[in-house]
Amino acid sequence: MPDSTPTVQELEAQQRRLVLKRFTHEDAWALGCLLVELARERRAPVAVDIHRAGQQLFHAALPGSTPDNDAWIARKRRVVERYGAPSYLVGARFRAKGTTFEESSRLDPDTYAAHGGSFPLTVEGAGVIGAVTVSGLSQLEDHRLVVEALEEFLGRSAD
Repeated sequence: MPDSTPTVQELEAQQRRLVLKRFTHEDAWALGCLLVELARERRAPVAVDIHRAGQQLFHAALPGSTPDNDAWIARKRRVVERYGAPSYLVGARFRAKGTTFEESSRLDPDTYAAHGGSFPLTVEGAGVIGAVTVSGLSQLEDHRLVVEALEEFLGRSAD
């Protein structure tokens, strides 16, 4: 994977591409387990969370993660719920304008964090119905882990 920071356009293309046909409780379990499997392979000290319509459908805390990761998950997820876009993309849009989310969003940074790692669960014909979130790595690595899992998950469900 390239180490370069993705552009706003690349992030927007990811969001357009990663759209689900449906998202059930079973799908949340499968996607969550896939994320845990990928994180374990890398010995990544992350917490993983999947919410749909205000309900937590999946949560796992891997070795090395802390309660602070749960706080980051909540803050990043709120950005996805408010903006309907990946948390990393929201932050990148502010940076592209020469500012930061914290300076310009007028939202409480104790409640919202436009840092990478939370991605909208978008269902064809329904729009954003929830979020899948990872916390524990750098914000770009958190984002990439979620994107990788969604790509693999979509590939499996296409079979």
